Amino acid sequence: MREFVVEADGGSRGNPGPAGYGAVVSDAATGETLAEAAEYIGVATNNVAEYRGLLAGLRAARELDPDARVRVRMDSKLVVEQMSGRWKIKHPAMKPLAAEAATVFPPDRVTYEWIPRERNAHADRLANEAMDAGARGEAWSPADSRADLDTPPAAPAVPVPEGPPGDTAAGAARVREAPAPAGSAAASGEPESERRPAAEGAAATGGAGTARGRGIEDASGEGTVVEQGAGAQGSAVDRPVTDTSARDAAAGLGGAAPADADRWAAQAVATPSSGWAPADMGAPATFVLLRHGETPLTPQKRFSGSGGSDPSLSDIGREQAEKVAAALARRGTVQAVVASPLARTRETARIVAARLGLDVAVEDGLRETDFGAWEGLTFGEVRERYPDDLDAWLASPDAQPTGGGESFAATAARVAEARDKLVAEYRGRTVLLVTHVTPIKTLIRLALGAPPEALFRMELSAASLSAVAYYADGNASVRLFNDTSHLR
Repeated sequence: MREFVVEADGGSRGNPGPAGYGAVVSDAATGETLAEAAEYIGVATNNVAEYRGLLAGLRAARELDPDARVRVRMDSKLVVEQMSGRWKIKHPAMKPLAAEAATVFPPDRVTYEWIPRERNAHADRLANEAMDAGARGEAWSPADSRADLDTPPAAPAVPVPEGPPGDTAAGAARVREAPAPAGSAAASGEPESERRPAAEGAAATGGAGTARGRGIEDASGEGTVVEQGAGAQGSAVDRPVTDTSARDAAAGLGGAAPADADRWAAQAVATPSSGWAPADMGAPATFVLLRHGETPLTPQKRFSGSGGSDPSLSDIGREQAEKVAAALARRGTVQAVVASPLARTRETARIVAARLGLDVAVEDGLRETDFGAWEGLTFGEVRERYPDDLDAWLASPDAQPTGGGESFAATAARVAEARDKLVAEYRGRTVLLVTHVTPIKTLIRLALGAPPEALFRMELSAASLSAVAYYADGNASVRLFNDTSHLR
């Protein structure tokens, strides 16, 4: 049975605005280009144009061989996730296009894979050629196309580990296969929702055609918003261990702009294959650790554990959760959401999960420490009322807060048990854990092999993001700590 690779893309200069698509069909064994398609489609959104490109590519493949197998590769996270059945399709303009695409070939003969934008350059150029032709009042002509000439020959398709696009085993294999070139704005491997609109006439990736605007669309496919500017949000995932050093480190990426370096880093944490782990370790379980948003007690710096009043988020906390949700939606790497059972974490998780189109699972082991009689008090108030108990607690991880609270040793045992359970359940996937200060610091401490007193040497802000990758050999890698760039 023949196997084809369909690469498709679409864009809109305005979102909605003048739009076009491009698609290319190649032989999976040789990488030879077999067919091209492109068309200016008038005023449409980015996502509609991308679906039109997908349809055109599938139809071209069917004309070549209706009995073939097809591997669709697109840099649209939205289309890939929706056509793979992991995200719902709610947008009325995309539903019929997706339904039609699903009937071109039998579903069991089509697979979908997310690829970085620079690896979709051929289809990208075709889409831009179509939009350029439309701007001139002409139809795109294959005779005038330079997309194939300007694009390096496609490498033969090679089997990669199964896994969701842009992440896990398949994502790790892609990163190993094509490391990001230093200094390239396209080296980010960003999903489609990460791209910023550019002025018409600007050079597209690779130097052909014109750049097109890109929108941000949530996982449901509704509510497209064009994002202005190139650096409004930092990476929601991979950064150095300090919150302030990421952009300094970006200078080492071959001169790439900070925003481009952030996007390269975001891809790296979802597919952490470039560190010290052996190549055959496989994709790790990656935990993106989100501390819940502010509650009324947070700015007062009061002890707020699992034995207190269980406060909900404040208005500021809900706003923080919305900002986290927007940042993670742009990253496009989170595949599951797990929360502590407390109200503030569940509320934060619901806000984020709604934006990502995911459900929220609850894990009791992620709850905050029970601070006993100290619940609701400030540190100074505890010092004044229970000085001996506080001194003992600061000196030993086995000491309990006054009134039979939970020791840090007990918390660590509980958190480690939950960690092991979740690593086994989500091996090779990226999971957002919405939890609290002590569990997050504990996970970081355990990953680093640091002593218990390290808990007192970490600062963790409300609605901050951290990340740890857990490998099959039991090793862990801290890939991010206390990132708050999305809140600025």
